[in-house]
Amino acid sequence: MEHDYKNYPELTNAQIEEFGFNSPHEQITADFRADVVKVHDGDTITVVCACRDFQFPVRFLDIDAPEMSEGGETARDWLKEQLLGEEVEIKINKYNRVGKYGRLLGKVFHNGLDMSEAMLSMSLVVPFGQKNQASPPDLNKYFRLEQWF
Repeated sequence: MEHDYKNYPELTNAQIEEFGFNSPHEQITADFRADVVKVHDGDTITVVCACRDFQFPVRFLDIDAPEMSEGGETARDWLKEQLLGEEVEIKINKYNRVGKYGRLLGKVFHNGLDMSEAMLSMSLVVPFGQKNQASPPDLNKYFRLEQWF
């Protein structure tokens, strides 16, 4: 089975074992430095580095930012002000490198500051997996009329 490198440049560890020698570009498995060329939202940036000849996204490890439709502009704008056009260090957890949407995961540091921790301390983001814990449950989901007929 052929891997779609154009849409999913990152391989999981299992995929590296299967496809790694056929990858058209280096698979990132260690910490690296990169320049931020775009800030998508409060937990995803696009970077360029010497190890690749194309730009690629990096998803911040261990945090969740609000969706753009739910007030995420504040986190995005703060992150853009801090990182756009700047060099960052990205630390890779070799056991948790690729997210469910095929993006590289990493801890992002700028001038020695852990950007995830900074955003957490300002309540711009929440720890990963806790995004919807503050919102009330969707009662319509539990009390739909269709389930009683």
